[in-house]
This record gives sequence, C-alpha cells and structure tokens, in this order.
Amino acid sequence: MKRALICGVSGQDGSYLASFLLEKGYYVIGTSRDAMASSFINLIKLGIREKVSVVSMAVNDFRSVFQTLTKTMPDEIYNLSGQSSVGLSFDQPVETMESIGIATLNILEAIRFINRDIKFYNAGSSECFGDVGEKAANELTPFRSRSPYAVAKSAAYWEVANYREAYNLYACTGILFNHDSPLRPERFVTQKIVLAAVRISRGSKEKLHLGSLDIHRDWGWAPEYVEAMWMMMQRDLPEDFVIATGRTVSLQYFVEKVFDYFDLDWQIYVESDSCLLRPSDIFFGRANPDKAKKILGWHSKIDVDGVVEKMCDAACVRNN
Repeated sequence: MKRALICGVSGQDGSYLASFLLEKGYYVIGTSRDAMASSFINLIKLGIREKVSVVSMAVNDFRSVFQTLTKTMPDEIYNLSGQSSVGLSFDQPVETMESIGIATLNILEAIRFINRDIKFYNAGSSECFGDVGEKAANELTPFRSRSPYAVAKSAAYWEVANYREAYNLYACTGILFNHDSPLRPERFVTQKIVLAAVRISRGSKEKLHLGSLDIHRDWGWAPEYVEAMWMMMQRDLPEDFVIATGRTVSLQYFVEKVFDYFDLDWQIYVESDSCLLRPSDIFFGRANPDKAKKILGWHSKIDVDGVVEKMCDAACVRNN
C-alpha cells in the first residue's frame, strides 16, 4: 500500500485528492498546523474523515517538517498548503511568502536529508505567468508575477526545479489554472457569486459587490485537477505541467451564467466596487494544456459552464 502525505489536506484540493487517493488504495495522511483543533470540514463533507490519518505539522518550521516526514515515511508528498488568496496576499505578503516559498523549501530540504526515494508534487499557479494577453501560456512561458502570492509561487517553482536538477529529487510542479468546486469558501469570487445568487433567488434584497468584471480566466473543475496531480507523480521522470481547460471567459460571463441558472437578471443585482480592485491584477489568463494531454493523457471534461452548473446545484442542495 502506497503512503501519501498531503500537506493542506483540509483545503479544496487536499480533500478531493485525499478522496481520489483512497479510491486508488493509498494510505492517506493529511497535515494541519494543529490537527487536534482542525475541523477538517471538507473531509467530513466528502465522507472520508475517518479514513484519513491526520498529523500536526507547521510547514514553515523545518524541524516540524523533518520530524513529520521521518515519522510518516511517505512514498509521495503533495504540497497543497499555504496562503491561497491572491487578494489577501497584498495584505499579508510576508505570511504568504513564508507559507509558500519557505514551506516548499523546508519540504525539499527534509526530503534531501532523509535520502529516501520520495516523490514530491508542488502546487504551482497560473498567477505566476501574469497577464499573457491573447497568447496562451504553456510550460515555456516566462513568469511575470503581479502579486505577492504569484511571487511566492514563482519562488517555490524554481526551488523545485533547482532541487530536481541539483539533487536528482523526484520533484515536479503542476501549474494549475483556476479550478473550483462547492468546497471553495465564500472568500473565493466564484463561490461568492454562487451563494449570493442563491440568497437573492430566495428573496434577499442584497447587492453583489465585485471588482472588475472584465478579468478573463480559465475555470476548471477541481476534482479533475487532482487526478492530473496524481498522474504527474506516476511517471518515471518528473516534469512540470500546465493544467487547464484551454477555454478562457470573462468574470462577467461567469456572473451571467450563475444568475441565468436562477432566472435572474444579473445587472439588477451586481455592482462594481472599486474597493475590491487589487493594486495590480491579471486581465487575461489563457492556457495551453497540450503537453498534459500529449504526455499524461489528461484533459478536462468539464469547462466553465459545467463548473457553474455543478456549483449552483450543490449550493441549492446545501441551502435547502
């Protein structure tokens, strides 16, 4: 039985990955800064809380990371932890860098010290590319980070590349474009839109305040993306991959689709709020995931329209 250690198991991706790996027959261990105090609500929602072993680990503390890896001796490590909000990274840049950049370095160093064949997956981000305009980003596209979050993710990406080349570690990065699900908290704009539309459809008089509706993103379905993570780790040699649907739409399109689901005119309920604009933002996020399709045999089956429908369906059930 393979042993997988998921750093950040309580998040959206960590919970879906845990479920996926359990179905593959893995023994799954999940980390949290304080496993005794964490609710692991997403694992509960997926019905797998009792099937996942949890341990306390502070990713920004090398001693904690080293002790955890020595104790659990995993075959595969999936690093999905760290501050995950682009917007919040402008308010908490140091914490963002520590929880992503320093944390990734700690795990890589611990693997090197243990000197055991451990495969390492690092959660990268399309935010690293910056604004690509009409050109779709692939694995060779230069990084032009436009937020502290993207800077931290870029640093982690190059740490992985360096340790792979310098120490021959099996270490790879999945450069994932936006991916969502009902497990997203409301601070993420997709879930914020869906839950607001649900409340409005049931009589709420509220207005939905958003920043720019002109930003364009590639939105995919999170459960499909964790499969891509696993597929990257099953190869003989580690490589980095862009994971995306290949379809980009505006935030306004996403809003329209959500409100159409509830037979609402979005223009009546949505207001643009300059206070929600970021100091710098990406207007176009466009992806070319051809390498993943060619080498991994992975491609998305659910694009933004399916994401909207599934999130709205789940929100209706949850709020009944």
